[in-house]
This record gives sequence, C-alpha cells and structure tokens, in this order.
Amino acid sequence: MRVAFAGKGGSGKTTLSSLFIRHLAGQGLPVVAIDADINQHLAEALGAGQDPPALGAHLTQIKDYLRGTNPRISSAAAMVKTTPPGRGSRLLRTGGDDPIHGLAVSTPCGARLMATGPFSDDDIGVACYHSKTGAVELYLNHLIDFPGEYVVVDCTAGAESFASGLFTRFDLTFLIAEPTRKSLGVYRQWASYAADYHVPLAVIGNKTQGQEDVAFLRDHAGGNLLTCFGHIRTLRAMEQGRPFSLDDTGPQAGAALALLQQAVDAQVKDWETFTRQATEFHLKNARAWANAATGQDLTAQVDPEFIMDTQLANSATA
Repeated sequence: MRVAFAGKGGSGKTTLSSLFIRHLAGQGLPVVAIDADINQHLAEALGAGQDPPALGAHLTQIKDYLRGTNPRISSAAAMVKTTPPGRGSRLLRTGGDDPIHGLAVSTPCGARLMATGPFSDDDIGVACYHSKTGAVELYLNHLIDFPGEYVVVDCTAGAESFASGLFTRFDLTFLIAEPTRKSLGVYRQWASYAADYHVPLAVIGNKTQGQEDVAFLRDHAGGNLLTCFGHIRTLRAMEQGRPFSLDDTGPQAGAALALLQQAVDAQVKDWETFTRQATEFHLKNARAWANAATGQDLTAQVDPEFIMDTQLANSATA
C-alpha cells in the first residue's frame, strides 16, 4: 500500500509520517520510507545514521534500469517523470534487491529510507523541485505492492504534487491539518484538485489542544477527519536527536496510529484505474511539454495492452 503525508508547511507531516513508519516497522512489516519534501528531515526523524543517496542525482541510472527492454522507450533521455511501464519494463517489488532500492539506507526501526535529495548548487536558479520528485513518480509507476507492504512518502508542502500525476499514485493520502484556517485551506485545495480523480483522502488533525480544536477541524473537514494528535511532549527528544521510542508517545498516540493503519489497510487496490491515470497524465505531459523537450513523440510510449497488477509480480526483475 502506498501512503502519502501532505499538508501545509510546518503542519507536522514529517513528524507524523515518521511515527507512522515506526508504527508499521515495529510490527515487522516491510516499509519503504521516501522523503520527497524539499526540506529533507525524515532521516533525522527516523534516527537514521546517514542521509540516503539522492534519487534525483541518480535519475539517469534509475530510468535506464526501469526501461529495461521496453521497445517503446528509446533511451533514458526519452523517459520523463510520467513515463508509464509497458512490456519489457523492469517492475519493482517493495524493498526489493534492485539498484533503486539499493539507494536506500536502513533505519533503527527497520524501515528502508530513500530520499529525492535537496537542491544542489547546480540546481539553484535553474531547476524546479519537480526534477527531483520525478524519480518518486517513476518509482511508484513501476512498483507492484501487496497488502501488508508499505511505501510511505513525506510529500513536499502545499499542493506541489499536482504538478504531475504524483497525487494519483497513492492508495491513501493523509492531509495533516492544524486547527487553523491556513492549514485547512491547503486541505480544501487538495480536496478540490483531487475530486475529479477519485483520490482517497483522510484528514489528520495535529497539534490540537482540546475539544474546541477538534470541533473546529470537524466543522471544516467533516467526515474526512480521521483522528487527531495532541501535544506529545516526548517528541522533543526525537527532534533533538536524543533517545526516543514510539512507546514514549503514550496510548492516545498509539491508538491514533492504529487508526491510520486500519484506514490504509481498508483501501482496495484498483490497478486498472492506476494504469489508466498513469496513461492520462503521461499523454497530457507529452503534449504539453515533453514532446518538445525530448524531440520525440512520447505518446508512443504508452503500451495499450499493458495493465499493472499483482499478476506481474513474478516478472519483476531483481
């Protein structure tokens, strides 16, 4: 299952996604965590001893691996962030033994962590952050995952994921909302943009200080409000790099994390819709800019007889 944590900057996306990752990995479940935020803090939140290599810096190698022997893709240079897989493409399994997962680092909780990477000196003033998150979209486009396997992505703040088809690549998106009008404004923006694409959303209230805050969130988010996290005093230890355990968060946070897992596990994977949306966004991007950028007709990369599903798992190349 693929899970996104999104919301306004400073709402607590990284903190809550790291707690959820710890919650899943603590059960011995396979978890791949991806830091796709322009502000890279997930490694610190998970207590990783090092930052993972930047996916954005290995984009050519990632594309070369994923295209495999797909005859519709002439080269890595002809692949863009929305290029969908087809017959001959290399598919991925969650946390598999492949060069892309080889860019992950281990974390103390047992999850494997990958990261898009920050801006380099060469990027400043030249590149947009979509050039980094494109690696995540390609990864998710080529990933076959099963129930009980989790990919958790800490997204960049706001609605940046709508600059491509990335927002449709998740089984469930958690919108983190503080009890403020500004924070709920990002939720409403997400909900508005995603409405036509049947993207499952749930709101997680954060930094609530009482029932008035919870009521405020429910008034604005309605039935989409799944649960709330109040002030967790012991999180300061995690933020300062001191010893920290998920048990330190207390029973209320533990119950809230269990609700998040239940919501994710209740989602039904719809591979046909997943494949169709990947095709739609690729065609849209090809006609809008990618054909001109590559000098090729990238609409021809779509394999009309290819549908992603778990039956293809055995063909995923390690």
